Amino acid sequence: MRPPYSRRHETLVLGPHGYSETNARMEDLVKDIPGYLGMDYAQNPGGLAITVGYYRDAEALAEWRYNAEHRAAQKRGRAEWYESYSLHVAKVERSHGFVRARAPQSPATG
Repeated sequence: MRPPYSRRHETLVLGPHGYSETNARMEDLVKDIPGYLGMDYAQNPGGLAITVGYYRDAEALAEWRYNAEHRAAQKRGRAEWYESYSLHVAKVERSHGFVRARAPQSPATG
């Protein structure tokens, strides 16, 4: 199985042709879905990107999946903006993280 990713079409280099506006609208719209928990996004300089969306349950994800405005944006994305993408739906069974604690700085050291 390939990792989830997207690669935008080369024409976006010349101008987004509505991509940025649609992306902002989708970000606003998904926040209204009960059970939407947030998202993470990263992109490398070559244009390869990954977006991870988090939903409380399958019902919340289904509501987003079948949203008419979202479906129209997906159709436009396939026609105009994306060279390729893959999509994976997964259930997180366990999550772990680590954050190094920083030592407090004195006012003299900044």
